[in-house]
Amino acid sequence: MITLPQKMAAEFVGTFTLIFIGAGSICVDQFMKSGSPGAPGMGLLAIAAAHGLALSVMISAVGHISGGHLNPAVTIGVWVTKRMSTMEALLYWVAQIAGAIAAAYLLTAIIPEDAWRAVSLGTPALAAGFTRTSGMILEAVLTFLLVWVVFATAVDERGAFGKIAGFAIGLTVMMDIFVGGPLTGAAMNPARALGPALASNFWAAHGVYWVGPLFGGALAGAIYDALYLKKPAA
Repeated sequence: MITLPQKMAAEFVGTFTLIFIGAGSICVDQFMKSGSPGAPGMGLLAIAAAHGLALSVMISAVGHISGGHLNPAVTIGVWVTKRMSTMEALLYWVAQIAGAIAAAYLLTAIIPEDAWRAVSLGTPALAAGFTRTSGMILEAVLTFLLVWVVFATAVDERGAFGKIAGFAIGLTVMMDIFVGGPLTGAAMNPARALGPALASNFWAAHGVYWVGPLFGGALAGAIYDALYLKKPAA
């Protein structure tokens, strides 16, 4: 039987990987651009792929241990449908946030400071002229889509966890970044925002990345559960 500490360790490692690769790709993109005048960097496609691949790989790796949430917004979606206790959900959050913070501080130690400071360590931020309200709505919609796919492929027993769940969830993150990346950074994950924000001390509109994703995640879980899932035994 898998214990709660084992689940927390899986959530820590999985979330660490997402932030280390995802935020790291943004820093490396900036490093490439600063290396020589006119250098193109990696671009949005590569950054989206880095996030999507990291999530796909780690969900496939730890999904059978912890469910592969790697995101407080996914955990709140599972919690509102009464598929985990309040204490377990809070401990998942602790593990996820700890993994994000550890990854962020490790990035500051190994990536040249000029590169990571120029992009605030990949901390998501609102585009110029994009309001906090619009940011919260966009993050909520993007996270709704993400958590909907999580429920459809991983939580739903009729889904395809053993086959394509990690792949489908990673592709959803890539899809969301193509739209949200230039506007909000497409965090879809409070831990993804908090780790780099803490390490870089960049807190602009930080609340957007908690309110939007948590609302979107809870709404997606509640609606999918009400429409398609049997209620878990008490």
